[in-house]
Amino acid sequence: MILTLIIGIIAFAYATVGHAGATGYIAVMTLFGISTDIIRPVALSLNIVVGIITTIQFMRAGFVRLELIVPLVCGSMPAALVGGWLLPPLPIVEALVGCVLLLSAVRVGWVGKGEESAVTSTHWESSSLLFCLGVFLGFLSGLTGVGGGVFLTPLLLAMKLADVKRVAATSAVFILVNSAAGLTGWIAAGNVFPEIAPRFIVVVIVGGLLGSYLGAFCLSPRIIRRCMAAILVLAGVKLLLHATLSFGSVSEFA
Repeated sequence: MILTLIIGIIAFAYATVGHAGATGYIAVMTLFGISTDIIRPVALSLNIVVGIITTIQFMRAGFVRLELIVPLVCGSMPAALVGGWLLPPLPIVEALVGCVLLLSAVRVGWVGKGEESAVTSTHWESSSLLFCLGVFLGFLSGLTGVGGGVFLTPLLLAMKLADVKRVAATSAVFILVNSAAGLTGWIAAGNVFPEIAPRFIVVVIVGGLLGSYLGAFCLSPRIIRRCMAAILVLAGVKLLLHATLSFGSVSEFA
């Protein structure tokens, strides 16, 4: 019961910034002793549910930009499928990604004067670059069991391709597609869908609806940016913690 409630709260918090909560789900399920064999598919399945909700909400609010989403998704879908089919990453990879996310959180949360609405159209905004970015992030998403939004958000903000709410909308679609592809790859590898997943569906629907509505229609860009930074910190800490535990397990058998 407690785990289910926490899962719902995570869905609410992440949905405010267009994310679906996989990093939070993975961290909490790990702490509650859920088998590592089923954590990744459960997180991906919950991501799909929340991703559908957040995509619809941000689309209703008019923040979805197809010129950003289409090349990203075209690159990420096959890559996430491959990543989901492969074994989980080495602890050193998780540790490095965790450090990058913590550094990204500082950049995302630190907003200079006049920077909040600054959007520039540069050479970065090209279909080929976004496609390549989608391939890399999609593969990383499928491999780690997260939707990829925690990786995509700081990059889009750093490139200044869109304001913070459009970045959130782009992340929502990106997470939905990658989670679906990653879960498909996991099932295609011969795994059986975990029976525990449906017990969390109702709470993530409620949390996703409330959180995405606040993010799309109520919260200011500055608050959303602060929330994004907090989510990145949680994601980074989760990956570093998991990498540390993995190193410990390896040491026991060395």
